[in-house]
Amino acid sequence: MIKTYFYDHEKNTMFHDVDLSQKDILLANPQSLLWIDIYDCSISELSYVGDIFDFHPLALEDCLQVSPRAKLDRYDDYYFFVFHALRYFEEAEEEDEITSIELNVFMGENYIVTIHPVSLAAVGKVARICLRETALMNLGPEHLLYRIMDNIVDDYFPIVNRLGERIDDLEDNIFLNRGQEITEEILALKRNIIVLRKVLIPQRRIFGNINGHYSFVVNEDNVPYFLDLVDHLDSILDSANSYRDLVNSSTETYYSIITGRTSEIITALTIISIIMMPLTVITGFFGMNVSFPGSNSPYAVWYILLGMAVLSMSMLGFFRYRKWL
Repeated sequence: MIKTYFYDHEKNTMFHDVDLSQKDILLANPQSLLWIDIYDCSISELSYVGDIFDFHPLALEDCLQVSPRAKLDRYDDYYFFVFHALRYFEEAEEEDEITSIELNVFMGENYIVTIHPVSLAAVGKVARICLRETALMNLGPEHLLYRIMDNIVDDYFPIVNRLGERIDDLEDNIFLNRGQEITEEILALKRNIIVLRKVLIPQRRIFGNINGHYSFVVNEDNVPYFLDLVDHLDSILDSANSYRDLVNSSTETYYSIITGRTSEIITALTIISIIMMPLTVITGFFGMNVSFPGSNSPYAVWYILLGMAVLSMSMLGFFRYRKWL
């Protein structure tokens, strides 16, 4: 599906669903801005837009494939970006709780093309603003890109906060519970943090070098906005790094607790086995079908039981003396 938003600078008016075949006329004024938003697009729709703007075939091919990391490609008269939004579904069972949604962006002098496989709330928020007022489109394609990315980054914060809450719960539960649930939660948190860092680090690299050799040129009026975006990415990335360390620490603590509990169980079972060994020998010896001194006494069984009890208590006392118990 293709949606278009056109800001006519001369008329200071917004237009929706314009004719893209009139692209050259629409973009004749460098201060006007054309935004084309494509989602759930077919190959024919992508080729149609690509032919109108003469986009490079490799960039169009990237739009049809899933790119694992954010990137920036510089062409003669436009930039090509790959970004990732995040979608969080904690109750997912057969797939990851955090999934990334690719956002491809072509940005020229006075146009911007956004391509994504499904509808994105971050893009929809900006589109609704553009339909109501002209102030946003009047600031140029760079600011429009910033507003979209700012919404995407803002959507990261609830995910990061929820991961923090789950890590706090994990730290409490490892001392109370044990079993498959704790192990599954640790693995899920590790997977989520890995996905989060894979998305954040490349995007931070793109915006952290504004107007640099390996980034894109930004109007000076828009630089503070992108610096603020970098601050947000740094904050989230710092949290992700801290969460990674906390999960690793919790994992070590959990397995230390498991090892300690296992050692206690083995110690108890070993002591029981050691106590039972002489008792088994005694009962085996006196259980033979032969006569032995005192076997005819009616008190023989009580003497044997008393001897076994004294032996057991002596062994327990020795274990406590050696601090094995």
